[in-house]
Amino acid sequence: MTDNIFATSVFFKLAIGGNDLGAFHTCSGMGAEVEMESYAEGGNNGFTWHLPGRVTWSNITLSRPVTADTAKIARWLDETLKRVTPKDGEIVALKPDLTRIISWQVSGIVPVRWQGPSFDPANSEAAVETLEIAHQGLRPS
Repeated sequence: MTDNIFATSVFFKLAIGGNDLGAFHTCSGMGAEVEMESYAEGGNNGFTWHLPGRVTWSNITLSRPVTADTAKIARWLDETLKRVTPKDGEIVALKPDLTRIISWQVSGIVPVRWQGPSFDPANSEAAVETLEIAHQGLRPS
C-alpha cells in the first residue's frame, strides 16, 4: 500500500519578516513564468533558437474569513506601508490537525493589495478579507 495522502481540507499559515499573520483558507497565484527569447540564426532556416530569459513570479493572493488575526494584518500593513521594504517570509500548507504538508520560503515580499470585508446586513455570507503580495521568488523549504 502506498502512502498517498491528498490534501482535501487545507489551510495556509503566513509569516512575513518574523510576523505571524495567521491562517488563511485559500492561497492562489503561486507560479513562475520564464520569458523566452527567439533567435533566428543566420544561414540556419530549419529552426529558431529559443533562449530562456527573465523569470517572472506571479502575485500570491490569500483570503480568509475575518477573525482576530485580521488585526495582525492591520498592524503589519501599518508598519510596512510607512516604509515599504521587501521582507522574506514563509507560507505553510497545513492539514486540519496542524500536520505540515509543504512549506515555501518566499523572498522579497511586499504588499500589493489588501481588501477588507464588506459588511451587508442583507447578505448572510461570512465577511472575508484578501491579501495580495508580490515577491521575488519562492522555493519549497
